[in-house]
This record gives sequence, C-alpha cells and structure tokens, in this order.
Amino acid sequence: MFLESMFSLKGKTALVTGAASGIGQAIAIGLAKAGADVVITGNRTSLDETLGLIEQEGKKAFPLMIDLGKSDQIHEKMQELLADRAIDILVNNAGTIRRDKASEYSSENWREVMAVNLDAVFHLTQIVARPMLERQAGKIISIASLLSFQGGLFVPAYAASKHAVAGLTKSFANEWAKHNVQVNAIAPGYIETKNTEAIREDPERAQSILSRIPAERWGQPDDLTGAAIFLASPASDYVSGHTLVVDGGWMGR
Repeated sequence: MFLESMFSLKGKTALVTGAASGIGQAIAIGLAKAGADVVITGNRTSLDETLGLIEQEGKKAFPLMIDLGKSDQIHEKMQELLADRAIDILVNNAGTIRRDKASEYSSENWREVMAVNLDAVFHLTQIVARPMLERQAGKIISIASLLSFQGGLFVPAYAASKHAVAGLTKSFANEWAKHNVQVNAIAPGYIETKNTEAIREDPERAQSILSRIPAERWGQPDDLTGAAIFLASPASDYVSGHTLVVDGGWMGR
C-alpha cells in the first residue's frame, strides 16, 4: 500500500505533448496505467491509437490538436484548456530533428527545430505552471536527450535545443521548488523511434552506437515510462532540477 500510494497518479490529469507515437505515446499510456487521465497533443498525425490505448486502461483521454511551432496557437489553445480543467502533470515530449552538415545547416532548419524543441517548451511550461504555482502543487517533465550533454553529428539545432532544455529545467526548478512545483527532465538514450530511424538504417553508425551501450540493445519507448511515472508521482517530491538519464548505460561507458 505504501509503494502504491507513492507512485499513484489517481485523481491527476496529465498533459503529454507529441503523444501520437513513440516516447510520447508510451509515457501517456504509462501515466494512465498509474491512474492519471491524460490530455494528449498532436499536429497532423492521428491521435486515435493513443486515445484508444489510454481508454483501455479505464482512464479518460482528451485530444488536443495544436501546432507547437506556432507560439500564438500555443497560448490560445492552452488558455482554452486550462479554463476547462486543471493540469497536474506536464510532459514536454514533442520534438523534431533536422539533419545536415553544420557548414550547410539552413536557417529554416534551425528555426523549425528551435521553435518546437525549445520555444514551445518554454511557453507551455510557463503557461501551465502559473496555476500550479497558485495551487502550490505540480509536476513538470521535459524530454531532454543524450545531446543535452554531447554534440552529436549533423544535428546542431537539435543539440543546441536539448542543451537548452536541460538549462531551462534547472532555471525553472530554482524558482519553483519552494512552491512545491517540481521541474525535472528525462534524457533518453538511443531509442527505437522515428527520430532515430536514419541512424538505425546506417549499418556502420548503428553498430558503432550499439557497441557502446552496456545493455547491448537499443531502448524501447516503454523503457521511459518508469522514469516518467517516478517524476510525476509523490515519490519524487524532493527531486528538483534534475535530468534523469535513461540510456542503457551509454553515459557511463
């Protein structure tokens, strides 16, 4: 009973961005299994599959179509959402990636990546946190990356945005911990998702990555759910400003 209560999200409502597939879908379903109702966002991709999987857990699921690359739309849609229901847990998962040589990386690619991966995280966190601060309770989790610590190859905007997510996490946490709003991040390792498809299709690169992972396998989206439930639950009430690496041991190699 003690452990169950520590990790229970019963009576809570979570907002998970980019939940149509991959890590976002896995986290949304995991939070539902822990007891939360879940608002899930998407842009052009259907949310029906995730909605159905959440409802199979006996929890309520609410779709919210929003283009996180447009700050004015974020403000409009979030004000409407918060007027209708309280959000207890925010998971900033949505992200995008553009690959090219650093010497040829376009301004358009830079702007598109930073708008979704950084600007949207800032705006969403700021907007959702205000009522949390008033209630003196809330959990905010952003999805960082191993490239919050490393530079990577051919992804300068992605690396810059994920470094910034780790910094924003600490900055928000420094101000809000005293108000019982915990702000943390998860840094996934190499996970089998659409974002890593190009790497996995390069046999030489894929093998070089796999050979460094002590777990000797690529991660699956479900590997992130335990960390997300922990950071969303009472079990993490004294965890603040931390980026939790879930990477099969990559960073320790």
